[in-house]
Amino acid sequence: MFRMRTQFLSAFVLVAALSARGEIVSKPIEYKQGDTVLEGWSVYDDAVHGKRPAVLVVHQWKGLGDYEKQRAEMLARLGYNVFAVDIYGKGVRPQNPQEAGAEAGKYKNDRSLLRARVAAGLEVLAKHDLTDPKRIAAIGYCFGGMGVLELARSGAEIAAVVTFHGALNNPAPADAKNIKAKVLALHGADDPYVPAKEVAAFEEEMRQGGVDWQLIAYGGAVHSFTERDAGNDNSKGAAYNERADRRSWEAMKQFFTEALK
Repeated sequence: MFRMRTQFLSAFVLVAALSARGEIVSKPIEYKQGDTVLEGWSVYDDAVHGKRPAVLVVHQWKGLGDYEKQRAEMLARLGYNVFAVDIYGKGVRPQNPQEAGAEAGKYKNDRSLLRARVAAGLEVLAKHDLTDPKRIAAIGYCFGGMGVLELARSGAEIAAVVTFHGALNNPAPADAKNIKAKVLALHGADDPYVPAKEVAAFEEEMRQGGVDWQLIAYGGAVHSFTERDAGNDNSKGAAYNERADRRSWEAMKQFFTEALK
């Protein structure tokens, strides 16, 4: 009898713990920038009550997909309200590198449009019932890294931006004076797509703009070092690096502890 009561109590405690933990809620959200219909992805943990710090996620060059949704869920499990934006438009999802390059190129060559698309997503996140508007950050991967930097350069009222293996070049470096956010650039030290000259120009841009910035370069890492689908052949210029992936995520978490306190 005692054993049965103990087992019942243990089961009750387990069920109570699981119930208290809540669950991750995720859903698409349709919104607009100008006349263009966009479809982002909202994620939060319903076990966390009330307003909370929020994170905007900007996708890599193939558009909003499973990778960004996975990262959004990881952030939600840390207690953030998360919105993964759609830069390209609802249903526009490149299927190969050629299509991705063409789509990303439109925004790389039109930074004003890129800023407008990221800002539209930021507006959705800022107005969300669970968002503390004074504690918003943005992260981006590859193409998305360029996107969050452009958001910061536009003078957006956000606390922090983090770019993971993102493009660092800027056709208007004087815009750095508009940056209000703390900036963290997480870079593959051997990335052939973001060469040393571009990194040096970024550093000078941040200095001249008086920005609170950090740059971490991971030895042995090339482009796309956080993406498992990139393979493991560094000679291709883009490859997954487990160590850099893990370290960069931890660096982001520590950065947010300071920037979103």
